[in-house]
Amino acid sequence: MTTPLQPPPKKNPQKRTVSPTRPPEMRSRASLGLQAAAAEGRFALQVCAECQTVQYPPRDACQNCLSTDMPWTDVSPDGELLAETTIRTSTNLYFRERSPWRTGSVKLDAGPVIICHVHGDCAPRSRVTLWNLLDRAGQATLLAVPQERTPLMEDDPQLRQMTADPKHRRVLITDARHPGTPALVKALKDAGAAMIFVGEAETWRPYPGRAALEEMGVDLQPLDLTDTASVQKLAGEYGGKTDILINNARFMRPGGVLERGDTAFAKEEIEVNYLGLMRLAQAFGPGMCARASDGVNSAAAWVNVLSVEALSNAPAYGCFNASNAAAFALSQSLRAEFRGAGLRVMNVFTGPTEDAWYQPLPPPKVTHGALAKSIVDGLQRGLEDVYCGDVAKDLHERFRRDPKVLERERTMAGDMA
Repeated sequence: MTTPLQPPPKKNPQKRTVSPTRPPEMRSRASLGLQAAAAEGRFALQVCAECQTVQYPPRDACQNCLSTDMPWTDVSPDGELLAETTIRTSTNLYFRERSPWRTGSVKLDAGPVIICHVHGDCAPRSRVTLWNLLDRAGQATLLAVPQERTPLMEDDPQLRQMTADPKHRRVLITDARHPGTPALVKALKDAGAAMIFVGEAETWRPYPGRAALEEMGVDLQPLDLTDTASVQKLAGEYGGKTDILINNARFMRPGGVLERGDTAFAKEEIEVNYLGLMRLAQAFGPGMCARASDGVNSAAAWVNVLSVEALSNAPAYGCFNASNAAAFALSQSLRAEFRGAGLRVMNVFTGPTEDAWYQPLPPPKVTHGALAKSIVDGLQRGLEDVYCGDVAKDLHERFRRDPKVLERERTMAGDMA
């Protein structure tokens, strides 16, 4: 059984911080589909369109009929653990520092036999489920886990290497004024977060959620994302303590280009939603990257909360969505820049939420509790892209099928959702 994960001891400043190392990264171009599925928490393999043979490892032509038409398709992840072994030493630095490491072979019900990582709670010759996860190098990797949940399952050291579980980690939330922040703090505490810091702009101005945050014992700190000095000051004090950064700050007003009449609100949206993200990354990014291998509470994830309409805009909130699209593009750049250290970037795309600025829109809307749950669940599963709410999931599926058709649907007269 998994040994309970213990809180880390205080760091000894005279000892070196372990340098970030990554698993082997060599993969074929054909394997990118496996990575794309892992980013969203799906288990997908190539299935030949001609003979329906399920393929693994990824390849350019069907092993059975040589057809090149092999779309990635969600298949059953269940199978039987055929054999397993424990690697106690390795020539690869990443695995040498993390040994022992359990591996084995699994015969999938769908057909292929797969060599994979094996969770410590999997019994020999038992029924298992394969999870498609992203490792610290951003590559897809398969982990066999028990089909029935076990106590302390998330504490398994191999699983923890492939996720960003908040347990025993210190979390910075950037916007105390966001109406969903109290629910997010509660969800993180329930997930075992060791400490929670919350940035607070304009500390002199009252807001409804402050009392709730104080009751939960969070560490409120001044933070104005439009002020570089404010961001740098907080990073100087807390940058070395931040294991997970959740950027939920936003400035939002309804209206498209013509409805606005001027650029005043648009400037604020860019300052907070786009440039604020850049200021945070420049101030906190280097310190978090340096601590990406720092034991139990290593820096693990950078989370951006974005509107799903960053994928495809509509005029009801056109200018706000444009600033989110810019932030989404910037997050993709950060994903590439952070990958060298193994720091994960997770984008949480949400539909309209239950707050005042989305009141003109009809339901369904995302509750603050549901958004908080999606963020924590995404961290625990090691995801890169999370879609929260019915609107977000529907828009994502339509975007995946045909972005141009979705654009026409979103911009037709009367479609203001």
